Amino acid sequence: MAAHLRRFCQNSTLFSRYSHSTRGLRTIAYKTYNPKSPRFYLYGTAVATSLYFGWKWVEKNAMVEAARPTRRVTDEQTLRGLKLNHRERRFIKFSSVEYQGQLYMTPQDFIESVTDSEPRPRLKRRVLTERDLERFMQETPLLSKGSPDMFRTIFDKGIISYTEYLFLLSILTKPQTGFRIAFNMFDTDGNERVDKEEFLVLEKIFSTARRDRLNRALEGAVKQTEGAEDGEVEEVLEDELQKSHVVDTTLLLHFFGKKGKQDLKFEEFKMFMENLQTEVLEIEFNEFSKGLPAITELDFAKILLRYTYLQSDQYEMYLERLLDRIPEGRGITFTEFKSFCQFLNTLDDFAIAMRMYTLADQPISQEEFHRAVKICTGTELSPHIVDTVFKIFDDDGDGQLSYKEFIAIMRDRLHRGFKHTSRSEGWDAFKQCVKSEMKAVV
Repeated sequence: MAAHLRRFCQNSTLFSRYSHSTRGLRTIAYKTYNPKSPRFYLYGTAVATSLYFGWKWVEKNAMVEAARPTRRVTDEQTLRGLKLNHRERRFIKFSSVEYQGQLYMTPQDFIESVTDSEPRPRLKRRVLTERDLERFMQETPLLSKGSPDMFRTIFDKGIISYTEYLFLLSILTKPQTGFRIAFNMFDTDGNERVDKEEFLVLEKIFSTARRDRLNRALEGAVKQTEGAEDGEVEEVLEDELQKSHVVDTTLLLHFFGKKGKQDLKFEEFKMFMENLQTEVLEIEFNEFSKGLPAITELDFAKILLRYTYLQSDQYEMYLERLLDRIPEGRGITFTEFKSFCQFLNTLDDFAIAMRMYTLADQPISQEEFHRAVKICTGTELSPHIVDTVFKIFDDDGDGQLSYKEFIAIMRDRLHRGFKHTSRSEGWDAFKQCVKSEMKAVV
């Protein structure tokens, strides 16, 4: 009997070929069992009949299951259907690991999410085990050992939650004068120290606000999905984007130690923020410097414009304008580049200063630009980098800055494309296309 069953399993392709009709059942029984033995032939027919109806039951349930809404956020169509914002889309897109049904970024994922437009190719997300987390704990440096290359050193041996992703993004846009404000937001009891519980308070606020927004956004989506159970689509996002921590992340271990008993002081918090800003800027700079101490003025312009929503012809216009005005530049060092990017973190204050010139109907020269930057940041930019900025944004070459356009484009750069809805998609893209075609006809 066992030998005949093995023969049936080995000939499973026969079942898939002939089992779609009752006439095929006799063929399966004949080719699988010895027809000279009526007992085995009848037994084979009975088994094949059972498998036939079992096959039909599987097919029916597969069709029903296919009609149900997807319970996992795994494709772009589902992401669009759930109306996620840019940060949620990007987190899901770049997250490469998963633990207990929740998605996490590695430090490498985070760096790529703020420096690259697309994640590195991968077949699927890596499912972490408790052993992996124990190894990550050993790899996480102490707070006193923090450095401007910490994320690159940890690489993929750590995890970052969605709420921590939002926190890290906010750090990249904070001026140094805002470091104290950020720390005080966490220091709820005002004792100049932040413990683990205080740090998690803002994460709970992030999660609550996000959950309320998703509840409103998904009410229509759930109603429009036939056969969907109440809250089924919401459950997907609650599982994939963290509401609460089921494990200590790399940041929690770094800030509060393996036992979670350490306190975070302001100077340590400030150093972490400075290191993170420096690390991201170093990665961007090194991408173009190729190991050299300076980048070209053209590379500097490319970095400034890479996160903006300029049309391709506008983008090329800025670069060609710079090449015409600085045919042979002397290059821009990392110190100059870092100073300018830190100035961009005070862009709102700079915009207020620029309004004074708007009210007086006065153009902005390089001298006034220097003065406004020093007032906002307390530091001075190098004359060469200011001259390069004017060469990029001075429309008619009269030595005056088109500061309204400069501020608008630099806001896109500062927020790395997250501040506004992309004008290259949907209805806005259609309207922009129509306007362009109408201008061309006129």
